[in-house]
Amino acid sequence: MHSDPQDVTAPAAPGQISFERRLKRLRWIAVLGPVLLAGFLEVGAHVLYPALAVWPGRLVMVVVIVVGLFFFFGALFETIEQMQRSLARRNTELLALHRASLDIYGELSLDVILRKVVEQTRSLLKARYGAVSVMAAEGGIEQFVTAGIDDELRERIGAPPSGAGLLGVALREGESLRLADLTRHPGAAGFPAHHPPMRSLLAVPITCKGSFRGNLYLAEKEAGGEFTDDDQATLTRFAQQVAIAIDNADLHRQLRSLAITEERARIAREMHDGMAQILAYVNTKAQAVREHLRRDRPLPAAEHLEQLAEAARSAYEETREGILALRTIPERGETLAAALRRFTREWSARSNIRVEVQADDELDLDGSVELQLLRIVQEALANARKHSGARHAGVSLTCGSGRVVAAVSDDGKGFDPEQLGPRARPRFGLSIMRERAESVGGTISIESQPGNGTRITVEVPVALSGAGRGFPADTLP
Repeated sequence: MHSDPQDVTAPAAPGQISFERRLKRLRWIAVLGPVLLAGFLEVGAHVLYPALAVWPGRLVMVVVIVVGLFFFFGALFETIEQMQRSLARRNTELLALHRASLDIYGELSLDVILRKVVEQTRSLLKARYGAVSVMAAEGGIEQFVTAGIDDELRERIGAPPSGAGLLGVALREGESLRLADLTRHPGAAGFPAHHPPMRSLLAVPITCKGSFRGNLYLAEKEAGGEFTDDDQATLTRFAQQVAIAIDNADLHRQLRSLAITEERARIAREMHDGMAQILAYVNTKAQAVREHLRRDRPLPAAEHLEQLAEAARSAYEETREGILALRTIPERGETLAAALRRFTREWSARSNIRVEVQADDELDLDGSVELQLLRIVQEALANARKHSGARHAGVSLTCGSGRVVAAVSDDGKGFDPEQLGPRARPRFGLSIMRERAESVGGTISIESQPGNGTRITVEVPVALSGAGRGFPADTLP
């Protein structure tokens, strides 16, 4: 999910105004130049004709015309060159803005986007140093990213600024600040030890939906120059891109928080329902044991105790399996296929069921889809271990025609899906998988016959992520 770009249709930027002034001047030169020359020739033909009748006068006339044409075309070409330089600068700026937009909509991390934007603006506007500050919701600087200062120098300078001095002025006022010599500003508080000297400064605010969120800074214009109106207009446009990135980061944080809450609730419900069935079974058997002992029937009591022990072993295995499943998620840089292989290796060693995985290692999906597919495969394998008596299982993961298909099959005893009771354990597992598939817009189908094993297939409509593999660790419940 991405925020909409902010409205930038308001007053024309200084760079645009400057370009329009040059264009207007070019029009005046192109119109008035020939008119003035024609007027001069007309005056020369009627008023100065006696003087021009002799060759010295004609020579003067020719010289005047040549000089006039020289200055006319000189002014014309100078204006054209200025416009070409302005267009080249604007094209370079648009390319840099386009790259920043690609980074933002490519869902790179906010820290990466901030670093790229600072480097791009520093290079584009010929500044030695750059920085961006992002304010926390409760106040204070949450992030401070710099450019032009190496890691060693940054470490020697020490902690990032807290908002004192000119930085605090820019943060408090939330307005643009452009200074030729920042040391002369009344709000200047000096630099910390080891900080490089800086004179010129340009700071513009970053606003998200009308709310002030930080500043974008450039310092020390190359060759000792000053920042211009055009520089300020360009930096303001980049600040708008940063605002979009910050807004997107806020939205992603909210989505991650919601995903965590939903996943925790789903796991809690699954554990509660599963344990409720086991505890109900244990309670029934315990009452039967007590009744048999009361009636002095030790053999039936012993049988029920053995069943209780088996239920305890089953609960223990199910708990261990659940812990393994919850521990397994695609790590950053790891594909879903790799995570599936990692899980099935350990699961196979514990269950003594051989699992073959056939999956596209290049498949790169959205993190929420990856997580739900992984959980569905885990639940399907758990059902195979508990109910099918299978010795072999297979997991496949493919993608085509805008859909990802995950399938789990086994060579177990199978079952008739139509004959399951409403509280039968396999049906409970299938309802869990169906709920997970539907949470990401998918569907699930079951193929099984008694004696012919089972195949569970999940189809989810997807678009390839292209934003880096792995499900963020902070979405773990």
